[in-house]
Amino acid sequence: MSKFIEQLKTKLKEKGYKLTTQRRIILDVILENKGDHLSPEEIYERVKDKFPEIGLATVYRTLQLFEELDIIYKLNFNDGCSRYELNSDSKDHRHHHLICLSCGKVIEVQLDLLESLEETIEKDGKFKIIDHNVKFFGYCEKCK
Repeated sequence: MSKFIEQLKTKLKEKGYKLTTQRRIILDVILENKGDHLSPEEIYERVKDKFPEIGLATVYRTLQLFEELDIIYKLNFNDGCSRYELNSDSKDHRHHHLICLSCGKVIEVQLDLLESLEETIEKDGKFKIIDHNVKFFGYCEKCK
């Protein structure tokens, strides 16, 4: 974890920013809730428990900065709000998501079967793919 924090400090410093107390607490909340795909308001509520003086605008600005620095990803699950997850910083593509239309549960899928399709698209379409995003909507085991 400390290696990740040091990398984050370096990223921020290179862009002229510091890892302030507020930014660190927001990052801690994201790390503590890894895999939960929290909305800004959910992050704010958890941060407020640790740092009551923080404002919602600070959380939004910090999330925007973290997204610009590729520390986090903004996700859209078609539920009317943005959600965030930590960028694992791997060179592989992001994982995919299964989204239950009934209860809203989000299940991460690590399997990526699109690599050969991407290779074909890049070759035939003369197009360099950087990333892709796949969401499946349906019903989880509990709701079906």
